[in-house]
Amino acid sequence: MAQKTTPPSLYEQDYSAWLDLTLAQLKQQDFAGLDWGNLIEEIDALGREQRHKVESYLLRLLIHLLLYEHWEAERPWSGKGWEKEIDNFRLELDFLLESQVLRNHFFTILEKSYVKARKLALKKSNLPAITFPETCPYSVETILDFGWLPSITTDK
Repeated sequence: MAQKTTPPSLYEQDYSAWLDLTLAQLKQQDFAGLDWGNLIEEIDALGREQRHKVESYLLRLLIHLLLYEHWEAERPWSGKGWEKEIDNFRLELDFLLESQVLRNHFFTILEKSYVKARKLALKKSNLPAITFPETCPYSVETILDFGWLPSITTDK
């Protein structure tokens, strides 16, 4: 027996048109006409994506702060590039953290992200583990401060 196939939904055929229709239905409060299954899936995916962005930018920011502060041998060649990247990651985080939900997520993941950043900085630099503090040495304020960079010492 041949199986019945259902025609593809608007969501499957034309995602952009589906978004436009869904937005119009929400504005008109046409809740009965909404494609609830796909709408729920999209909202869930959007939330995951935004949290992932915060995690990714924070991780990369912390790595660059650590390398900038501690990797003396590489600083003459990479220091300016690290500074640019630090600014870029802060800029992205500044935008994302306008959302209180994402700001709360940032605070929740800070220490875990630092542990990962430390491991990756160690791997990249091949410096001794003692070089990088085991807990995050930076305050939230300094991490997000566009004018702040870790002080550079040459006696390490």
